[in-house]
Amino acid sequence: MIKVMLCDDHALIRRGIRDTLSDASDIEVVGEAGDYGELRALLRGQTCDVLVLDINMPGRSGLDVLHVLKDEGSPIKVLIVSMYPEDQYAIRALRAGAYGYVNKGGDPQIIVQAVRTVSQGRKYVTPEIAQMLVESLTTPVPEQAHEKLSDRELQTLVMIASGKRLSDIAEELMLSPKTVSVYRARVLEKLGLGNNSELTVYAIRNGLVGS
Repeated sequence: MIKVMLCDDHALIRRGIRDTLSDASDIEVVGEAGDYGELRALLRGQTCDVLVLDINMPGRSGLDVLHVLKDEGSPIKVLIVSMYPEDQYAIRALRAGAYGYVNKGGDPQIIVQAVRTVSQGRKYVTPEIAQMLVESLTTPVPEQAHEKLSDRELQTLVMIASGKRLSDIAEELMLSPKTVSVYRARVLEKLGLGNNSELTVYAIRNGLVGS
């Protein structure tokens, strides 16, 4: 039996994933969490084979969780399930230690297949991601400016471009407004932009947020 934990801040999405996985005779959902704090509490009292993890969560992001688990040498295999576009986040997540990346908008049965694959210690990627990986090896493309951002800087960029105020971002990420301002300044400098309006236009043009 494959033991799975879910970590997503949207209860309805967690329920949908849980119901999909529970229909599989070889998968058992042993815990659910809405953020990093709840996940840590779960892991102290329960083990799992696969963690189904969202990228965008309050506090520590899914990418942060990946880095923590990797630094701790955790044997848990992480499957990222996200609404973020694959071409912007999948490669970053895989580099951070994820065993697979699945878009929430896809066929629910893909999640079942992905959980089975990563539980065996194998990587799971969609044909689209596989094609991206092949193209990056055979015909390297110039790195885009935002690919040089840290995970937290990218998260700040996306949240600002989504219309959130710095105070809201600080509260959601559990950071001080001053710290968020520092991240914003770094993003503007690295991207060569002057203000939030230019930042938002950049994010839309590069598919980081919806238009």
